[in-house]
Amino acid sequence: MKIIEGGICAVEQVKASGVRKGKYGLGIILNPNSNAAGVFTSNKVVAAPVKLTKKALINGTLSAVVVNSGNANCFTGAQGVADAKEMSKKVATHLKIDYDDVGVGSTGVIGREMPMETINNLIDHAIDPLENSAQASKNAAKAIMTTDTFFKEFAVETKLTDGSNVKIGGIAKGSGMIAPNMGTMLCFITSDVKASPQELQESLQKAVNQSFNMVVVDGDESTNDMVVIMANGKSGKIDVNFQKALDFLCQELAKMMARDGEGATKFMEVEIKNARSNEDAQNAAKSVVKSPLVKTALFGGDPNWGRIVAAVGYSGAEMKEDKISVTLQSPNENVTIVYNGIVKAFENTEELKIAENIMKQKEIKIIVDLSLDKYSATAYGCDLSYDYVKINAEYTT
Repeated sequence: MKIIEGGICAVEQVKASGVRKGKYGLGIILNPNSNAAGVFTSNKVVAAPVKLTKKALINGTLSAVVVNSGNANCFTGAQGVADAKEMSKKVATHLKIDYDDVGVGSTGVIGREMPMETINNLIDHAIDPLENSAQASKNAAKAIMTTDTFFKEFAVETKLTDGSNVKIGGIAKGSGMIAPNMGTMLCFITSDVKASPQELQESLQKAVNQSFNMVVVDGDESTNDMVVIMANGKSGKIDVNFQKALDFLCQELAKMMARDGEGATKFMEVEIKNARSNEDAQNAAKSVVKSPLVKTALFGGDPNWGRIVAAVGYSGAEMKEDKISVTLQSPNENVTIVYNGIVKAFENTEELKIAENIMKQKEIKIIVDLSLDKYSATAYGCDLSYDYVKINAEYTT
């Protein structure tokens, strides 16, 4: 497997575009006659575009996706559904495809009707620039940004067991309102792998479970989350090598979201080792990464092992105080601050000095060894800063 350039357009025959007007952006992705699958928010308040895209995926195919930023089209009633349908029909008419074969995504402020004159104008302007190029992928990724500070794209190529090479590309947005069942995040993935809709669904769910479902910025779960994959079948048959590549791609995009958390100054990776079960490992990892006290300690550079251990303790995971160990890592240093329940980093120790230095770094890994069994999981997050409060206090004003 190797990392390649091109984002979603690394896959041949995929075309993309992205345009903006003020606070509104719009991207289009075209991958004709693709088998497709999706994973969506579990929030009971569901945005109109999520409803429409779920319906479009019932037959397991998509040819295009249109995505807007600046308005979530959520909690907008029948008008919101009509507006989402209008977006899909307008794109379908331009591209001469069935409107039921067009998915819709939206992100932005909840509870406001769509500015359809602006959106329709953006759709008109996004059609002509559709092309298969690295720049087109970047334009689409930039168009769907809201509070994101950088666009997010990634692409990989891997060799399948049948000897053929397959490509996978993705773009994503996500910065705030991110909880461990996906957050205000959108991700669109293209590939040339040959797979049935059911195979794509199973593969995508596996990848999402260990990537986007393991990201926490603030613990709030969005109404608009979706991850959609479209595969045109021009290459080899889906297999375990494809799964590994898809897992990797989704994890890299998930890490970008954590690094770009609203107001974030530090990236946090939390690995739970030797848990009693996979569920325990995941619950413990997410509990630490979403703890406001751990996140604020990260922001303040405080190696507060007590907050980490407490977060594991209330996660529901089985643990024993005399078996737990906690290690802090930065790219250049690592130190064990708790070993088998015994605190190593107390006042005036070398361990505490190293721990304090690690906590000043921009990227910090927390490793918690439960010493109970063989299961592990990793979650991704960021610190909680003053700017997070400022950004969200002023979001609609």
